[in-house]
Amino acid sequence: MLSKSLIRGAAATLFALAASLVHAQYPTKSITMLVPFAAGGPTDIVARVMAQAMGKPLGQTIIVENRPSNGGILAPEQLTKSSPDGYTILIHHIGMSTAPFLYRTLRYKPQEDFEYIGLINEVPMTIIARGNFPAANFKEFLTYIKANNAKVTYANAGLGAASHLCGMLFMSAIQTDFLTVPYKGTAPAMNDLLGGQVDFMCDQTTSTTSHIKSGKVKVFAVTTPQRVASLKDVPTLEELGVKGADVSVWHGMYAPKGTPKSALDKLVSALQVALKDPVVATRFAELGTEPIDVKRATPEALRTFLKSEMDKWGPLIKKAGQYAD
Repeated sequence: MLSKSLIRGAAATLFALAASLVHAQYPTKSITMLVPFAAGGPTDIVARVMAQAMGKPLGQTIIVENRPSNGGILAPEQLTKSSPDGYTILIHHIGMSTAPFLYRTLRYKPQEDFEYIGLINEVPMTIIARGNFPAANFKEFLTYIKANNAKVTYANAGLGAASHLCGMLFMSAIQTDFLTVPYKGTAPAMNDLLGGQVDFMCDQTTSTTSHIKSGKVKVFAVTTPQRVASLKDVPTLEELGVKGADVSVWHGMYAPKGTPKSALDKLVSALQVALKDPVVATRFAELGTEPIDVKRATPEALRTFLKSEMDKWGPLIKKAGQYAD
């Protein structure tokens, strides 16, 4: 007769072998990709492009599920409660690095509660003003807004939005504060800028390029270290002498803490294959962005970049004292 301890040991071994086999065969069913924002927005579009492209090398359908909430904090929280089996993943933008400083109560820790898959892309931002703004170039723009900072209005899409963060960084870089006008989203903010009700804003190329090319707004600078291909005549802030205002809207991909390495490795590989897909490059170009270099589409690169973004935004947000409930 076999002893109970031997039976238990054999059972444990068989269970481990079975689990190992399951993970080796991953994925055997569809994968859910959580998106923290509503359908149709820039992050949702990026997610759907990546879901289709990554599904090919994985051999499975990736289903996009939108979990919109204030500041995009619901989807990451849901990911922490998901089974760590590789069948639930998350795409999130710059908000992953700023949420810990914007919300007094946050039910997850970006640096501790997730497995990292990799970076996806970075979307440049532009400094734009109403079409009849009294400045012909950045030098005149800077002179005017500094001289009239008490009445100049800066529009943004709400607390934690990329336009809000860009505005804070820009004001810090030029050491000048403006009257901030927050909106409930980019669309109403842009509508008022186009209508001349506010003076200027900083927003993603995905939202501004068409208005720039149509001449409906004036553009003075881009906020990335290099010029943007679709706006090659627009100088960077650094070229114009403004240091420390480099900002872009980046996206990264995450999995629940404890997801098996075998599953993570396949997700990382699928991400890197997708970023080389010509269809992804074309779709991203339409959004005014491009796929990240595959060398940065790794867990290590995302971990390092996330920390650097938290180190950048944390002190700035704390100094501004702007918190959500």
